[in-house]
Amino acid sequence: MRGIEGPEGGSICFPMSSQTWPGSHAPAQPEQLHLWSTHYLSPLRSQTHGRCRLPLTQVSSPFVFSFPRSPPHSRPLKEKLQRLQCHFTWDFEVKDKMHIRHTLLTLAVRLEHGPLRNRGTYLALKAYLRHLEGSPKEALAILQEAKEVLRKEPPGTFPRHVLLLYGNYAWIYYHLTDYDKVDLYLAQIRQICRDLSSPEPYSAPIPEVYAQKGWSLLAMGFRNGQLAKECFQKALELQEPSVELQEGLAFSTFASWTHSYEDEKLQDESRKLLEGLIRSHPENYEVKVYLAQTYRMKDDERAWQLADDVVQNSLNPELLRMAAKVYKVHSPSQAISTLKKAIALCGDYYLLHYDLGIYYTILLHRGSERKRADVMEDAIGSFRRSLEDNPGSVFSRLKLANLYGERCQLYEEEVYLSVMEELPTATKRCQQSFYLHWGDFLLQKKGQRQAALRAYKACLEVPGDHPLEQKQLEQRLKELA
Repeated sequence: MRGIEGPEGGSICFPMSSQTWPGSHAPAQPEQLHLWSTHYLSPLRSQTHGRCRLPLTQVSSPFVFSFPRSPPHSRPLKEKLQRLQCHFTWDFEVKDKMHIRHTLLTLAVRLEHGPLRNRGTYLALKAYLRHLEGSPKEALAILQEAKEVLRKEPPGTFPRHVLLLYGNYAWIYYHLTDYDKVDLYLAQIRQICRDLSSPEPYSAPIPEVYAQKGWSLLAMGFRNGQLAKECFQKALELQEPSVELQEGLAFSTFASWTHSYEDEKLQDESRKLLEGLIRSHPENYEVKVYLAQTYRMKDDERAWQLADDVVQNSLNPELLRMAAKVYKVHSPSQAISTLKKAIALCGDYYLLHYDLGIYYTILLHRGSERKRADVMEDAIGSFRRSLEDNPGSVFSRLKLANLYGERCQLYEEEVYLSVMEELPTATKRCQQSFYLHWGDFLLQKKGQRQAALRAYKACLEVPGDHPLEQKQLEQRLKELA
């Protein structure tokens, strides 16, 4: 009995007899070999899913077909890739398609209107997200653009910054099953790590990489502030403080505070770091707008002074959006004026229209001097426009539901039922916000106390620490207690 080695290292045997064929026996004559191969081996090849070839090692009897031997479940290429330092291995919490789209939209604003620093990192992140959306060809083109950006940076910095890009390249080609290209980029990464005297063949503990991870985490959302802060702290342990690393530490500390507003110690820490940056770089308007946020409700005069400086001198629509938040409480009209300036710079940025709708809603609730119907139309129009630019925005739809409810309860309920159908794929914060709105609707519009309580309890069961939603939920449960 001879045989062929199976795809997992086993053996599939056939009797080497010259008896009548076709049947269960192999042909004894070479002229019958092709037909026998087609009859027996073609199905076998299909079962291996193209993973292995069946090389003919001996034509005449006895003949044996053999597979290359490898340990069961061994995946050396994948194991090397998992050791890389790149967006594919940093375990970002990419929640769903809506989250990807939101991040791509904010990245587009950052790349077009923000400072030139970290451009290579943001392009690499954009490539990663486009790959997740199923556009590997575009992702590769974006990585090529990122590589050109890095080549324009000061001499000697390219190898230390390109590890991220090469890691992303290797992973994308791996998903495309272009293993020759994967090996090519792994070899380049290994050479760079060797040149940097790294103890690891496919990674290097250098400050540049820690900083790239920190900036990427912040770009994915300020909820990653603490993780980003740890990255910048590690980078600062490895080199003398630079403007970039000091900014990273200050911004990540500020981001952490925005997700724990009641932490006064964190607020003071971020304010101190931001004030230090202002003294050395008085025209850094991103620093100023974050600093203004830390002074809100504590020193309004200082907060307004900083926000005014940003509005008068910055042409970055995201910074203008942040400045408008400073005016929101005391002067929603000024916040609206600031947002209109930002929209003139970047009309398709959905967050500008969403925030504009929020400020019109504030005017609506304060009994604006303008006709109520006009303010209502402005608010509805703003939220609708935000949905045109980002159709997946759950928050825009929930805000529209509230406004529709002032005219037609049926329309409000229809929005909630529509969002409910998509809830399983929504982010945790979107789920919490939905249950809060749905509970309020059941309680206030339908008078269904028990149904509302079930909605609030469902909100309570959604994992995740989102301060605004948690605070609102606590208030609702106290009212029903």
